Amino acid sequence: MALNAFLYKIFRAPASRNNNNIKVQLGPGKNNYLTGWINLDSNLFTAKIDVWANISSTLPFRDESVDIYYSHHVIEHLEELDLHFREMFRTLKKGGKIRVGGPNGDSAIAKFVENDLAWFPDFPDKKASIGGRFENFVFCRKEHLTILTRSYLEEIAFNAGFQNIRFCLPIKETNFPEDIDNVVLQKEWESDFDFPHTIIIEAEKSL
Repeated sequence: MALNAFLYKIFRAPASRNNNNIKVQLGPGKNNYLTGWINLDSNLFTAKIDVWANISSTLPFRDESVDIYYSHHVIEHLEELDLHFREMFRTLKKGGKIRVGGPNGDSAIAKFVENDLAWFPDFPDKKASIGGRFENFVFCRKEHLTILTRSYLEEIAFNAGFQNIRFCLPIKETNFPEDIDNVVLQKEWESDFDFPHTIIIEAEKSL
């Protein structure tokens, strides 16, 4: 996988400061492939992808070559979020954008305090207690490596160099309608827009 990513970056990746509209989706999985985007995933066999590479490592794109990154319920699986955001920043053109979503830790904490069992999905394991369901949501059999909150994501994005950091509702809202159209938004999911299960951060690399 590392060799494949290296060869892609050397021979096929878009050129730095190219004039094309380069859109990259990180972690499409099997069902969320986006036509017209470069779909990158580390799972070669179960995902539908264009590029096979390790998302948690350095991204196989040249400096200032990508216009927008999109990922949905991916970054909670990564060990080094700071590195990931720095890599997105490095490879974005000036004026480039990100839209990144994952499990909403702020909503989960609020619903845990309220003892609202119904808010928590019964996945991946059936749990009867509020503590068990909270653990399910946040750590997902230890597949999730961190809890995502508004202040934490804002700090990471700011430290990576991003500006115009804003938070949006899944499905309904985006600051980048020219790139994040209804085709993208309809691949997201949400059942509670007052306490969304997914936190969405959008940000820009300044011109």
